[in-house]
Amino acid sequence: MSKPIVLSQEQWEKLKNRLTNDYTPSVMMIRWKMKDVLGFTVREHAEWFNQEVHLKDIHYGTKYCSQSIRLDFYNEPKRTMFILKYSEYLENKSTKTVDL
Repeated sequence: MSKPIVLSQEQWEKLKNRLTNDYTPSVMMIRWKMKDVLGFTVREHAEWFNQEVHLKDIHYGTKYCSQSIRLDFYNEPKRTMFILKYSEYLENKSTKTVDL
């Protein structure tokens, strides 16, 4: 399995609209068909972060949740073609790949 592509919610909405125009509705609604045609499946990912704040001698620790969309690719050639075709939707500071 290839490295997933991480997208923000806004990036995913724009990309999903483009994919909906390019492919039939069944490709976007059925996971196995999305995997066969596009080479990936979509999952929502939540990640907890700790944020530490120091005020004088008092220490506060807060946690916040970051939501993202992960495109899990199962085929490296399809991943490469996807990046070439839809690179304008992937260009952003928040776009990154995750090493597993």
